Amino acid sequence: MPDHNPLLRKLAALSPLSDEDRRHLAQVAAHPVAVPARTDLIREGDTPRGVFLVLEGMACRYKILPDGTRQVLAFLIPGDLCDLDVSLLNAMDHAIGTLSPCCVAHIPTRTVGDLLDGHPGIARAMRLAALVEAATARQWLVNVGRRSCERRLAHILCEMLVRLRSVGLASDVGYDLLLTQVDLADATGMTSVHVNRSLQSLRKRGLIEIRGRRVVIPDLAALEAAADFDSGYLHRATPDPRPDPGLRGTALPDAAALRDAVPPEARA
Repeated sequence: MPDHNPLLRKLAALSPLSDEDRRHLAQVAAHPVAVPARTDLIREGDTPRGVFLVLEGMACRYKILPDGTRQVLAFLIPGDLCDLDVSLLNAMDHAIGTLSPCCVAHIPTRTVGDLLDGHPGIARAMRLAALVEAATARQWLVNVGRRSCERRLAHILCEMLVRLRSVGLASDVGYDLLLTQVDLADATGMTSVHVNRSLQSLRKRGLIEIRGRRVVIPDLAALEAAADFDSGYLHRATPDPRPDPGLRGTALPDAAALRDAVPPEARA
């Protein structure tokens, strides 16, 4: 069965999936909606009623501090679920929002439970995905706490290549990065000025090229060395050799508001 669904591609790279598993994963992504950039999918303090699956575009987990500044906790790419077990909580301790125009699917709590309880292959793959997310969070903590500004940025650029390549959205030498310098600054604990300087330094060293929103990595081994990057924590299978189509795919009907992304039965 074709695996164009990014969630299916992501999970299949972590653990074997049966044809039945693949059919069920296709069903949960069958009714996506378009959500504009810079839109909250769920806010801190809200009661979660299921999870969101990112199918196109880029989103993030984040917190807003009392002084109004933002800390990005994770970037969410196609195939990522916005906190698998979050519906066990009474209230969100962080927010989830889109960074670019996105296509998302809402998966009700009951459906998530059915997937985990009735399909051991899916449950195993999702548990592995959760472990990878935890490992990534630890790397981000090291990034902010101990790496230099330039290494922080290089590390995230390497990480994004591996993650996007595993769902068919990057080639061996580059990818579309739908982020602003402010987004990168909020993820790395830097100012946007420092992000700009670090990008310029990486460019002058020949480690990256920026072509519009496209990040080109002429020598991945050199960038990994500069970043002190080891992809082992991502536990990805052999990358897909096919050229990437970018982070956007087939156009979907626009959602007038975020509320349209949630089925009526999940809004109570």
